[in-house]
Amino acid sequence: MDEKPSSKRHARSSNSSNSNESFSNVLTHTSHPDGQRQSSSKKDAEEERSRIDALPQSPNSIPTPSFAHLDEKAVLRKMDLRLLPTLSLLYLLSFLDRGNIGNAKIEGLTEDLNMSGSQYNWCLTVFFFTYSVFEIPSNLLLKKIRPSIWLPTIMVAWGVVMTLIGIVQSYEGLLVARLFLGAAEAGLFPGVVFYITMWYTRDEAQFRQAVFISSASMAGAFSGLLAFGIGRMDGVANLAGWRWIFIIEGILTVLVAILAFFTLYDFPETAGFLTEEERAFVVYRLKYQGQKEGGVRVAQDHSFQWKFVKAAFLDWQVWTAVWVNWGIVCPLYGISLFLPTIIRNLGFSSSTAQLLTVPIYVTASAAAVVVAWYSDRVGKRFPFLLACFCVMTAGFIMCIAGGSVGGLVYAGVFIAACGLYPALPGIVTWLSNNLAGSTKRATGQAIQIAVGNLGGAMASNFYREEDAPHYLLGHALELGFILAGMLALFVLVFNYKRINAKRERQMAEGAHNGYTPEELGELGDRAITFKYVL
Repeated sequence: MDEKPSSKRHARSSNSSNSNESFSNVLTHTSHPDGQRQSSSKKDAEEERSRIDALPQSPNSIPTPSFAHLDEKAVLRKMDLRLLPTLSLLYLLSFLDRGNIGNAKIEGLTEDLNMSGSQYNWCLTVFFFTYSVFEIPSNLLLKKIRPSIWLPTIMVAWGVVMTLIGIVQSYEGLLVARLFLGAAEAGLFPGVVFYITMWYTRDEAQFRQAVFISSASMAGAFSGLLAFGIGRMDGVANLAGWRWIFIIEGILTVLVAILAFFTLYDFPETAGFLTEEERAFVVYRLKYQGQKEGGVRVAQDHSFQWKFVKAAFLDWQVWTAVWVNWGIVCPLYGISLFLPTIIRNLGFSSSTAQLLTVPIYVTASAAAVVVAWYSDRVGKRFPFLLACFCVMTAGFIMCIAGGSVGGLVYAGVFIAACGLYPALPGIVTWLSNNLAGSTKRATGQAIQIAVGNLGGAMASNFYREEDAPHYLLGHALELGFILAGMLALFVLVFNYKRINAKRERQMAEGAHNGYTPEELGELGDRAITFKYVL
């Protein structure tokens, strides 16, 4: 792993007073009381961001030791407390709103709308068409529009769509509504995955990604509990219980989105809850992660240029990561969309099936956070991802072997979920660690997630009504994608090791001396000074 900026966690410099003095010579002090939001106008925010962003690179910039008196852990705690709760809540509602159709199904949705099994599967599938199409444009817009504006706006949009699903009267109406829902939700997941990389360094990101993404598994738990309670509203205002699931959860989404306009921060350069010195420190450590030229750090290029977008589309690692992602996303969506149905067909009532999903999601959520914490601590991604794939494989083998033995099938999906939910933050973090330059990283992550989420479209058709109650075909297809993803995992790590070894030889030969630091920074992860995380 690349070393951190020379400020060590909890380090206290003996000459911190001199460091503070040198820092004050560079900065123009302004009042930033803790908790204050970023600048009120977009123009002021952009000016503030540019000013702070330029400090670590300016000719009169403070030397690295001047940050030594800062407590890095305290800075990280500040960011965690103000960012992660809001982000987790947003994604919890996003996953809740896209997956609650599974809960609505066993509460009578298909019967009331006179839908066949294939029509229901199509309603699941079309969501991913628009969801995948709009992910890349949304991430590029996030580079231009403030996250505190863009993310809550799209959230209001999907909350309105979700509420309106509660009054659809036909299969066609539900199909169109799911198309709009996919378009509206498209920007959140890739946007937040990229957003986290603009605050945290490579060896801190997976834990934060896991806290954010694990809210998806918690959404599964809340979905079962909410559906169990809301389903009891059947007949209220002459509406079926499944309609109230969409209406209430949609209204809740809109209310949280309105709150997010006031609680979501943009980027560290304009974060009012950090002091000016802390903001400059956060910017510094982000700029100089991943690349070194001898003892001099090479800054990552954060400008927007279309050649960086093109580079992401042509990068081998992005498309290999897509295959790994399919090995995770296909079974993950299979479980999130069909778990209540699978459990009900084991012989349980609808209400009991809703409740039995809760322990699976809660355990999977805890597993995601624990695995991510150890992965960041060790500084490795591949070993933990491989372990997750092995757990997923064992789980689906149990589902296939279980047949009519309900306990074994339930244990199988339980175990599979405990591998799936830790694996998702692992793969999105691994790719983000190895894409340098914010524009290329934003594009590459959007490609990985957009194309990867087409796996959700495929998984929507794996569990067919005619295969009930054992769903052997669905389980077998999920297992096949897991094995294909595991193969792609080995392709990634093999090539990363090969390229790292080659670059070490080139560095030893002095090949990097033929480039300026600016040229190396513009090359991003293709520079010979860049080391891939394994």
